[in-house]
Amino acid sequence: MSVDLVLLSRVSYRGQEITGPRMRNLLALLATDLRTGCSAAHLVRELWWDERPANPSKALQILVSRARSQLGPGLITSTANGYRLSLAESQVDAAAVLLAGSTSAQLLRDGDHAAALDQAEAGLAHWADAEPDEPEPSDPLSALRVERTVVYRSLVRTRALALSRLGAYADAVDPLAEVFRDRPQDEEVLLELLRCEASTGGSSVALTRYDAYRRALRDELGTDPGHALQEMYQRLLDGSAPVVRSGVPHEPNTLLGRDDDIAAVTKMTRSSRVTSIVGTGGLGKTRLAYTVSRQAEQHTVHLVPLAGITSDDGVVGAVASALGVGDVQLSPVAGIVGALDRGPVLLVLDNCEQVVRGVADLVQTLISMTRDLRVLTTSRAPLGLSSESVYLLPELSVPASVELFTHRAKASRPAVELPVDVVRDICRALEGLPLAIELAAARVRVMSVRDIAARLTDRFALLRGGARDAPERHRALHAVIDWSWNLLDAQGQAAMRTLSIFPGGFTAEAAAHVLGTDDAWDILTQLTDQSLLKVTDTPSGARSHMLETVREFSAAQRDAAQAEEVISRLLAWAGDFGVAHYGSVFGDDPIPAARLIRAEVDNLVLALRHGLDRDDGMSVAAIAAALACLWLMESNFARLTGLTEQTGRLLSHLRPDSGHVEALRTTAVLSTMNTYFAHGPRATRSLAVLRRLPLGPPDTIMRAAHHILLASTPLSARDSHVPIVAYIASAAESFQRHNNSDLPGALAAAERMLTVAATLSSPLLKAFAHSRIGELYLETDRGDLARRHLAATMPIISELGAASNMLRVRWALAMANLQAGDLDQAERWVDEAVQPGDDAIALGLRAEVMLGRGQIEAGLRAWRRVTEQLRPQEDLVIGIDQTAREWWTLEAQSVTVVAHARHGRLDLVRDLAEPLPSVLVDAMTTRPSTVHFPVYGTVLLAIAAADIADGHPAAGLVALAERFRFARGYQPTMSPALARDMAEQADRAAYADARSEYAALDADGLLAAALAALRNRTKRQDRA
Repeated sequence: MSVDLVLLSRVSYRGQEITGPRMRNLLALLATDLRTGCSAAHLVRELWWDERPANPSKALQILVSRARSQLGPGLITSTANGYRLSLAESQVDAAAVLLAGSTSAQLLRDGDHAAALDQAEAGLAHWADAEPDEPEPSDPLSALRVERTVVYRSLVRTRALALSRLGAYADAVDPLAEVFRDRPQDEEVLLELLRCEASTGGSSVALTRYDAYRRALRDELGTDPGHALQEMYQRLLDGSAPVVRSGVPHEPNTLLGRDDDIAAVTKMTRSSRVTSIVGTGGLGKTRLAYTVSRQAEQHTVHLVPLAGITSDDGVVGAVASALGVGDVQLSPVAGIVGALDRGPVLLVLDNCEQVVRGVADLVQTLISMTRDLRVLTTSRAPLGLSSESVYLLPELSVPASVELFTHRAKASRPAVELPVDVVRDICRALEGLPLAIELAAARVRVMSVRDIAARLTDRFALLRGGARDAPERHRALHAVIDWSWNLLDAQGQAAMRTLSIFPGGFTAEAAAHVLGTDDAWDILTQLTDQSLLKVTDTPSGARSHMLETVREFSAAQRDAAQAEEVISRLLAWAGDFGVAHYGSVFGDDPIPAARLIRAEVDNLVLALRHGLDRDDGMSVAAIAAALACLWLMESNFARLTGLTEQTGRLLSHLRPDSGHVEALRTTAVLSTMNTYFAHGPRATRSLAVLRRLPLGPPDTIMRAAHHILLASTPLSARDSHVPIVAYIASAAESFQRHNNSDLPGALAAAERMLTVAATLSSPLLKAFAHSRIGELYLETDRGDLARRHLAATMPIISELGAASNMLRVRWALAMANLQAGDLDQAERWVDEAVQPGDDAIALGLRAEVMLGRGQIEAGLRAWRRVTEQLRPQEDLVIGIDQTAREWWTLEAQSVTVVAHARHGRLDLVRDLAEPLPSVLVDAMTTRPSTVHFPVYGTVLLAIAAADIADGHPAAGLVALAERFRFARGYQPTMSPALARDMAEQADRAAYADARSEYAALDADGLLAAALAALRNRTKRQDRA
């Protein structure tokens, strides 16, 4: 029943506005008690409180008569001593809100939070036009509204609590904060507010609020918060993190008939480090994994689909990419371990059957290198690990199968007749296989259930062949898919054979390309209607995809000649796609371009592999250009490095036609730059490609970079009148000066990058310039300036949606805030880096926050945990390059030593400190590189800190560490001011002499000076 009489935000009856003051007040008085109404005496007293009429009874009668005339004779009825409204509670907003308030509060107490939210929002909707403002109750209408403000606040409170308890933390935090301001002693509200703030703003925000409440409570009442609040406080201190469900989709349909399986798999994940859901295709392994993931007790869950990975070698890269840890500082496995070694974490690897060995090797490594990680896999075969528990997923029971068939059939044709006995016979024949049941149920669009049963029986009889040792359920699934296949015409079957080449789904344009038609809509509609394709909306547009079992079945229908033809079509599409889109990421609007390429990554990677197998250099150049542009933009250096290694040999011999020159140029430029950034200047195959290609006018980013990379002398941006050349030249100059230890010059060149970028249309170039300046300000210990420039990159990075980029910027912003002394902001940025996971880098940053707050023992303990996580493992995955991991490990160990030495606890890490001199000598003599100078400096500072703590002379080593630009991100430990104070307190004169001696040395001179200083140190120790 709808509301007829509105009194709270305005006054109207069935849409008719009421403006007369006394008529408005009459209705307000009668609305206070709909059951009995009001006496005439009471109405007179309240309506004419300011000036009593000569004939009160007559005046009241006239007012009621006027109201009946205006609003209808049935609204106000007479009673024995007065009048009442002939309306129900739900028809008057002032009464309806009372009902909503009491009902929603009771539902909240009963734990039905969704219903409580609905009731509360329904009640608050009565104030949709205006919130109550508590007017002075000078008349009955104002008095009524003031009375209902109490209900309004109660509804606001109930709504906020219900939102929080339903997990809508971001939506609940502001309403809860508002309620708590009005009710500062409401501990139930405070409890939910702390939970929401911890999930949205980080634990530090919630801890700050709790501490303020606790102090106020003690000052005012001399007591402590309640038990529930104290428990929440302890959880916050223990590091409870916001719930993260990365890559776990929310499916539109409930998983039917699997409650026991969900409970069993969930129990296994608690008791076993590795759980594998094993069964034939079409049983619903993936959907079961999704459901377990969403309900998992772990705060952090990452789901990585592997359906598009066809070789064991691709598993590590796919997992690293999904976790967003493609960082040049870390090897892929090191990055994965860092992202997952924050317990408790659940890693879900879906569709592992085609890469069982690669998954097994990676999982074994991850389990041995992490403490609280749990792994859940779906596969047709177990991994074969001693740490694995296998759950053999059974078929659905007959009742569950009937329920599933009925649900899907009614979704396809709501009016379909479903005779229970016939449906049960179909489900028995389909042996409880969910995919088979869903495909059969979809046929009700054009067939009756009895027709389905008859044809299904015939089809089974026809297709009962196959190997005798194949399970019956596998042959039943094959029969159902084959039956659907045979419902297609020849064109549809040919399309399925071709489209099944795409592991990552496809657009209509891609389908048209590989099918060789100008318009693929008719065939896609046919396949979708047959439930062989599904369409989903994505940020890059609508995409079609096949169920994996259907895709495999379709691919198996190709003979050898058809398979070669389909691969050729895939390569043709991928090559054309690469040529069309690789350059668009550096255009005026890079976001759609990045989304478009990212959506096709699985397809492009597969095409690249086929192109390499066929030595198809033209296709490889185009595909690699698109992937390289995307991965550079995402800072996914691990995959970019792998791309360089895979394509280097083939592309170094390629003589491109005119349509592929720019694509090859792009791939070669990005490969050369990636190698340069990671290892410094060196000869590479990609550089040889650039020397062979024609230069062309420097009117694009890649052509300008080509000119710069081949320049015989360094080009200065100040000498160029072409903006894009000036930008690239400034970038190259910045990195070159950086490698030569000229930080002021590097920063000046980066500033010129930003100046030039302002004249260019690409937002990416502005973001790159801000990022470069921010990184250099970090190295020069100017955190305030660094965080301003780093923050300027956030809008476009957020839009790009690249997890690795977001992670790197958040880490950098945490470091910048540490340098600026803003510990709360530093902690906030670390908390925001919780996705894809908290790793050794983040743990080191948290350690510095603790040290900055004076929590010395906790901070030092956290640094020791970092080094324990990074200790070398003997069972690493074969073939994984550990070089990057070694440099990061060396830096972390050195920072740990410095921290302990400064706080007089060197004894706890002496096992880390003692090997550092020999490790550094080996690194400087066998792998000298200006790229690694900051690591050399960090190790030198650690050696110096340990020697000074032991009473040995080492002020000169501090001066050397400064010249090597020791890493300054982890502060206060790595504060340059503290390093200088340490040296001056140890030996001011020696420190001054050393600074003077090392000031003019170039890179080679610094290496020689460091090696000499370390040899002299060893001689002194030998003499001692």
